[in-house]
Amino acid sequence: DMMVVRHGFMIVGSPFAGKTANWSTLACTLAVLHTRFPDDPLWSDVVPLVMNPKSITMGQLYGCFDPVSHEWTDGVLAILYRNAATNRIGKPEDRKWILFDGPVDAIWIEN
Repeated sequence: DMMVVRHGFMIVGSPFAGKTANWSTLACTLAVLHTRFPDDPLWSDVVPLVMNPKSITMGQLYGCFDPVSHEWTDGVLAILYRNAATNRIGKPEDRKWILFDGPVDAIWIEN
């Protein structure tokens, strides 16, 4: 029910507590339900797009403006989001999950 009304979720917990296994199991369950009930729009396959936001800089994550050339360069998140929204990844009926699988950081979470 929450996936119908919410656009974003956060799974928090200690390291090695099973957070990744949790969302992976949910994605597999949705795929199984989609296979069993293909005409039900509530169930669909999941395409996970996983990244660790702490492994790249803020400019690489969100994009940045070059003051010398006055050009904007999209970040990894913008490119993934665009590809998911335009169905370059997966099928149109698939759920696309963009996942930040890494430690929570006050800087990137605020942006």
